[in-house]
Amino acid sequence: MATLTSRVGVPVAVGRRPVAPVALLGSLPIRSSQALGSRLSAIKPVVPLRSRQPVAVKAQAADAAKELDPLETAVSKVVGVKLAPTVVTLTFIAIWYALNIGFNLLNKTIFKYFPFPYTVSTIHVLVGLVYCVLVYAIGLKGWSFGRPVTKQEFKNIFGPAAMHAVGHVAANISFAAVAISLTHTVKTLEPAFNVVLSQLILGESTPVPVLLSLVPIMFGVALASAGELSFNWTGFLTAMASNLTFGFRAVWSKKAMTKTLDGTAVYAYTTLISVLICLPWALIAEGSTLMEGCKAAIAKVGTTRFYTDLFMVGMLYHLYNQFAFNTLERVSPVSHGVCNVVKRVAIIGSSVVFFNQVLTTQALVGTVIALAGTWLYTDMSSKHKSHKKSPPPAPSGGAAPAAA
Repeated sequence: MATLTSRVGVPVAVGRRPVAPVALLGSLPIRSSQALGSRLSAIKPVVPLRSRQPVAVKAQAADAAKELDPLETAVSKVVGVKLAPTVVTLTFIAIWYALNIGFNLLNKTIFKYFPFPYTVSTIHVLVGLVYCVLVYAIGLKGWSFGRPVTKQEFKNIFGPAAMHAVGHVAANISFAAVAISLTHTVKTLEPAFNVVLSQLILGESTPVPVLLSLVPIMFGVALASAGELSFNWTGFLTAMASNLTFGFRAVWSKKAMTKTLDGTAVYAYTTLISVLICLPWALIAEGSTLMEGCKAAIAKVGTTRFYTDLFMVGMLYHLYNQFAFNTLERVSPVSHGVCNVVKRVAIIGSSVVFFNQVLTTQALVGTVIALAGTWLYTDMSSKHKSHKKSPPPAPSGGAAPAAA
């Protein structure tokens, strides 16, 4: 007993609680081979790495697939789950650009033989409304109005939609009066109107660096306008009026919209309201001379081309705005702003080539400065927002229609 006590280090006495055999063995000196054997036996069997990796990859792929929308799911079968969202977004942007360029070129072509901007503006939204109604009627409600809205929802949409209609007419008056390049250059001033109206209506102050980024835009517009051969005050002032009304549209959208409808439905109802505003306006402004204008246009280009052009320009207008909406829902507002800058570059460049337009050096330099200033404004706005506390997620119904 004494020997055991001295070796183990645990006094043995009558009446004490017996020591568990396992604990006792644990304190005994053992050979290294025994220790190695016990440690190995304590290790749980491990599934080989190769057999576990496919399971994890499949689980991750399944989780990613659950987050894809139906279109992305279909595309993922070709390009894979990881690339599907990027491919769909880039495709939307490419289609948006193509439709927008096509709209601008065809729209300007129509104005050359049918200079009735109020009527053409009405046809744009009227064709879009017919499209929305037909799509809704065949059961594709998600591609159109989505669902009926309440009176309050209609009131919320009406203000921004009314500004969209007025701004659209003003932009078309400008397109009819001057070169496409000048109208789009002047419309780069839209952020400046947004800043002023946000301060006056919403009380949102703008940091000095963001305000300073507007300077090159204003300078570029002034330089391009002074050097543009097609410049006239009607085209310039109506483009500025379009900036003002689109500024109200953006601000009122933030103030009035609620999370009730997705972007597709909001634009469908915006189209409906635009028809209610543009149709009587066109009849008042151009109704007395419209029949003679139609006869003169048909005499120049023929009946088939006249009506085909009007229908196609309406479809292009509606679809490019629809894809602009869909793109906005897939990217951040800052990325959408950058896309708008690139879009204007593409439109101006294509119009110069298509119409064989002559740009003076001053007009070209001013256009480049204005576009660069717009990109700078977008970048500065992004940096400012990144330092602010993140606001609540923007309501899906509050997305403003794409600027013309």
